[in-house]
Amino acid sequence: QVQLVESGGGLVQAGGSLRLSCAASGKLFSRYTVGWYRQAPGKERELVARITSVGSTNYPDSLKGRFTISRDNAKNTVYLQLNSLKPEDTAVYYCNGALGIFSSWGQGTQVTVSS
Repeated sequence: QVQLVESGGGLVQAGGSLRLSCAASGKLFSRYTVGWYRQAPGKERELVARITSVGSTNYPDSLKGRFTISRDNAKNTVYLQLNSLKPEDTAVYYCNGALGIFSSWGQGTQVTVSS
């Protein structure tokens, strides 16, 4: 089972960009489907983007065009590029790795978008 560590969050003005990273330690990470989720205060955790082991991606319709997920298996890292950020994107962003019955979560990274 892999261990995941997110980084790259921070404070950004509306309209700005950030790139989040999800670095994995452990074997077989390239076989994992990895998802980025976010959770705002008082709200449920929601899927932001997902990428499979072969690089297929999917996004909620509401976020298509602004967020892009990618992976570099040589670096055991999945990225989430956040563009045209809005105050409502403020949340803790988590990555999740799933393979069969195994599922791992990182500790999260805070993204705050000021208006």
